[in-house]
Amino acid sequence: MFARFIQPTSARLVFPPILRLVRPMSSLSSKSYEHILVSSPRPGVGQITLNRPRVNALNTPLMSELNDALRAFDDSKATGAIVITGNERTFAAGADIKEMQNLTFSEAYGKEFIRLWSDVTQISKPVIAAVNGHALGGGCELAMMADIIYCGPKATFGQPEIKLGVIPGAGGSQRLVKAIGKAKAMELILTGETFSAEEAERWGLAARVFETPEKCVEEALKTAETIARYGALAVKAAKEVVNQSYEVGLSEGVKYERRVFHALFSTKDQKAGMAAFVNKTKPEWTGE
Repeated sequence: MFARFIQPTSARLVFPPILRLVRPMSSLSSKSYEHILVSSPRPGVGQITLNRPRVNALNTPLMSELNDALRAFDDSKATGAIVITGNERTFAAGADIKEMQNLTFSEAYGKEFIRLWSDVTQISKPVIAAVNGHALGGGCELAMMADIIYCGPKATFGQPEIKLGVIPGAGGSQRLVKAIGKAKAMELILTGETFSAEEAERWGLAARVFETPEKCVEEALKTAETIARYGALAVKAAKEVVNQSYEVGLSEGVKYERRVFHALFSTKDQKAGMAAFVNKTKPEWTGE
């Protein structure tokens, strides 16, 4: 959950070239954000770049802007998938300690401090985290809220809250256990040690690791574009049933999957997709 666990070498953010070659999404272009950059670099793809100076320390204003942009993309029929990224040195180095260091229990508990962070998981469209550099504390938690994690070669993950006298507070202890197992998650959370991109991939937290930061973002956008080409209802249902496996046991999960599978036979996209397969033509998705 917490804090600036690295010392930045420069106050200037360094963005890979791929992040600059983007065009604004028309429905969001009129909005002004202070801590994020929003674009639509490929057909059907929304991109949100964390852009808070120094190390992308997460705070309430940034997370509010992130949630607003995510909801806008989620509501847009022109967007089928979303990529969240940072810069080549830092995805997000943690939560901003200055925002929370003087909080009392009654203040934190009373106003449900950082509850809004979990709004990221309410997005119905697939979200890909393209992680370069540090993803520590809240940055690691944010990455784990995504549906897919892609890593650059120097991506570093960790939940070092124990070093501050606290614990993860935005889902880190729960999602890390489910992703890599209790034993390894317990070791990492109790020691505060970090782990590499290669380890994240090997343990099942990350889907892929790429040789450069630019390639990481490029491939995340490519995957998002591929997803966006498919029928929106099937994509939404696929995300929903996979996530359901985290919430229920195997038998209940299989039953839920079957019910959603059956429901898709009421859609025009199911008829179009299967007819195109049989007739060896390209399906025309309508999202209906």
